[in-house]
Amino acid sequence: MLRSVYGGLGSGWVGSAFAGVLAMAFAFSASMGFAQDATKQETEVGFVSLFDGKTMNGWKVNENPGSWKVEDGNLVCKGERSHLFYVGNDKPYKNFHFKAEVKTETNSNAGIYFHTKYQDSGWPKYGFECQVNLSYNSDPRKTSSLYGVKDVLEPAAKDNEWYTQEIIVQGKKVTLKVNGKTMVEYIEPDDQKAGADFTRKIDEGTFALQAHDPGSKVYFRNLRVKRLD
Repeated sequence: MLRSVYGGLGSGWVGSAFAGVLAMAFAFSASMGFAQDATKQETEVGFVSLFDGKTMNGWKVNENPGSWKVEDGNLVCKGERSHLFYVGNDKPYKNFHFKAEVKTETNSNAGIYFHTKYQDSGWPKYGFECQVNLSYNSDPRKTSSLYGVKDVLEPAAKDNEWYTQEIIVQGKKVTLKVNGKTMVEYIEPDDQKAGADFTRKIDEGTFALQAHDPGSKVYFRNLRVKRLD
């Protein structure tokens, strides 16, 4: 019976109908993909890239410049102590939402500084360090610690896998996240004094990435920031 019906309608009509169904399915799939892309873009509205994936334009190395290179779209650090400061915008960052993708090799240490400022050598005195360390055996402070202020003692990710580090500063509150999970929430006391060796006090400034030692190799990519003031 079904065969006779299709035979009566003709193969041309059936082919046209089938083509129409395919077209509608394709259009639906495309619209879904567009919606997903739009959602992804919406979550990044207001964010500005800090790294072009090709050069260190907008960044300034202090000591031991050989500890840094751009490789396969990543900022890679390995070598003697060195810090790479963001100098691509003269306006200091005070309240902001910062994101970066990070990957560590085994037994590696690095850091992401904020509210800091350029200095020629040494460990940055100004601002805070968000620790990068998943398995470095000489320091118990793990990734996403607000170093020396509020520390994390268990690794929140794995070596040799990319994770997303977020740093959010709004007023007196600092929030640090790994892969969307809040690791640290810190509210600075009103009477907090700046330290003599390391200020570790909310202020304003720029960002810096740390090359810690020759045995550590760490990768950074997709660095971006959104001002919140």
